[in-house]
Amino acid sequence: MDINGTPVPDPSGDTPSTAQRALSALAENTGDQNALDTLAGSEVLVPVPDEAADEQGPDAPGLALPVIEQPGGEQVVPVFTSELRMTALLPFISQCRPVPLGALAAGWPADLSLTIDAGSPDALTLSGDGVRSLLARS
Repeated sequence: MDINGTPVPDPSGDTPSTAQRALSALAENTGDQNALDTLAGSEVLVPVPDEAADEQGPDAPGLALPVIEQPGGEQVVPVFTSELRMTALLPFISQCRPVPLGALAAGWPADLSLTIDAGSPDALTLSGDGVRSLLARS
């Protein structure tokens, strides 16, 4: 955002969404409840690997989360606030599913971390407990 609070496109040419503005606010102040509420109420894109998309089909009731194992064994699920941010990090993924972040967080497993907009300057990574306590909203 510029000095007047106007959204400024990021270097990728992506005009910041409400979720991206909330991430930027959290990068400056991790305790910003308004930003957390905004983020929890936003939709994110869950990457769907092509092989999983073939198995699931577009109308499948469940959602297979893409789990990436980090060095050291931590398991992380990446989600994104825009297709541009997703393809910048995962150019080999051609499909995604929009999911309300708060609904996704409500049943989040304790052993999985969540990264929102991995690879971007305002990326946010939360532990499983952090996902449930900070983003799960009724």
